[in-house]
Parts: sequence; structure tokens; C-alpha cells
Amino acid sequence: MLKTIWAFTVLLVVGFGATAEARPFTDAAGRTVEIPDKVQRVLTAGPPASVLIYSLAPEKLVGWVREPSAAEKPYLLPAVRDLPAYGRLTGKGGTANIEAVLAAKPDLIIDVGTVDATYASLADKVQQQTGIPYVLIDGSFAKTPETLKQVGELIGASARAGELAAYAETTLKELNEKLATIPEDRRPRVYYGRGAEGLETGLAGSINLEILGAAGAVNVAAAAGKGGLTNVSLEQVLQWDPSIILAADAKFAEKVRTDPLWSGVTAVKEGRVVQTPSLPFGWFDSPPGINRLVGIRWLEHLFYPADFKGDLSTEVHDFYKLFYQVDLTDEQLDALLRTATVKTQ
Repeated sequence: MLKTIWAFTVLLVVGFGATAEARPFTDAAGRTVEIPDKVQRVLTAGPPASVLIYSLAPEKLVGWVREPSAAEKPYLLPAVRDLPAYGRLTGKGGTANIEAVLAAKPDLIIDVGTVDATYASLADKVQQQTGIPYVLIDGSFAKTPETLKQVGELIGASARAGELAAYAETTLKELNEKLATIPEDRRPRVYYGRGAEGLETGLAGSINLEILGAAGAVNVAAAAGKGGLTNVSLEQVLQWDPSIILAADAKFAEKVRTDPLWSGVTAVKEGRVVQTPSLPFGWFDSPPGINRLVGIRWLEHLFYPADFKGDLSTEVHDFYKLFYQVDLTDEQLDALLRTATVKTQ
């Protein structure tokens, strides 16, 4: 028993006490955390944080919460494609354990997304068990520029963060200026379906549906109340009668176009069923992180083609080059956009 206690104490010293200098940082939960003066290795607690750190400083990423798939890897920098996967600390299906966290030897643990008492409690627990500073960052889409700058400064990547934040600020400014000229009766009523059956969606206030509201559209599932992800019935979707259906899963996209049970929905009758692009990260969701910035560019063209005149192909190429540091080939660009447009029956 004494040996175990001694070994754990040593791990705590290695994980945190070896840092000569530290600085206080107050995170989104109001927790004051001592951060190493120089952050070289970052462990991300969940997928949104992985996208953020990969975009800001891929060389500081110690691994992935989930191993990138064979389809995703070509859209990532070669240096990070085969980093180890250690599981996720937060959210549904958390799989990482303390041993895996310690083995990664991070200087800092970052979680990005919803901030509440549950996440704060988990952060405190992991920090106490490992001695590794653990911070919570607000992942609200509207705060994307602020998030980029804050985390960039935190990990020593301020210059790059400023460049990415400028892109985010411009994207949101142009979006909001244009939306101000589009009347409510031209805003689409949208259903977003997750899974092969498409009957998981997000209620009003769900972070997974956040960019739908940012793009000025109506989330028809908000009629079912406020909350996060939930399962709904086909009867409910039929009653809501969306004008556009966004499908997160290719199987659902195909099913909804061909299943007679869905044929009465306006979106199906008008051929406005679209699969959301997802390589290497989702454009709409999965995860709900800064990757949604390219989703805004896409939704602008999908929802308001007469108002947003830019070339979507160029905008997607530029985003991937800036944020993911990959120069998309024509074939890769075509593959991304193939599912991103309306397919008539």
C-alpha cells in the first residue's frame, strides 16, 4: 500500500510539480488554475478541444480521443494522423482513464464546449488525481473568435490564433450583416437527423444545433422543448414538416429520399435532403467545435443561394488550407461537396 501511495505521489510531482514557473488562469467555470509558463504538450478532453488544438498548434497535440478513420486521415497533416488515441475524458461514452492521461505526459488538459457544474467537478477530480492543470473553455459558436485568442495565448500560439480569429470574426460579421437583410419568411425550417434512422436530433438550446440558429434557420425540433440531444418519432417530424432535412448519416440520407413513410415531408417532396460533410471533422456537428466555421460558409449557400454569391469551392479550399493546413486536391474537394448540395430525386 505504501508503495502505491509513493508511486502515485511521484506521478503527481512528474505531472505538475516539475514545472518551475506557473501563471494563474481563470477558466470559463470560474476555476483558477495554475498553468505552466510554457505549454508544449496538450491533452484534449473531448473532440471539440482536439479540433481546436489541432488547428492552433498541431505540434502540441499529444494524441486523439478517437483514432482518425482511414477516410479522415488524408484531410489531416501527416505528422498527426497516427498519433495515439487515449479516449475521451468528458461527454457521452467517456473512455480515458487516469493511467492513459498520465502516460501521455501532458503539460495541460483542455476541454472545450458546454461549461456547467458537472464538467467543473470532473475537471477538479482529474486535476486532483493527476496533478495536471485542467481548464474548461466556453465552446459557444458565437464566441469562436474569443475562444481562439484565449486558447492561443494559453498555449503559446497567439500569432496563429490571431490569424484564425480574424477569419472567424470576418465570417460571423459577413453572415450577420447579410442575415439582417433576409426577412423571416425566407428563413428555412430545418430538421437535423443523426444516426442511420435519423431520429436523434437536438432540442432548443442544444450545442449540436447551434450553427443552425447562427445561420438564421429554424430548428423545427425546438417545438419539442429545450435541452440537448434527444430521440424523436417519425410522426413528430412529419408534423413539423421541415423544408430542408440535414442528414448526418449517409444511410439516413438515402432512407429519407426513398422511404414512402417520409414522402409527405416538404423537404423530401422538393428534393431538399442534404448529407452534412464530415471529413476530417463535421461541418455542422460532430464535434460542435470551431470546425463549424466552414459549415457556416456551406449553409449560407445552401439556405440563401441568391444572397451569398461567393464560390463555395474556393471558400472550402481556403478554410482547409488555413485551419487544417492541408491543400485539398480537386478530388478531395469534389468528395466533400458531393454530399453538400441538394440532390433531387
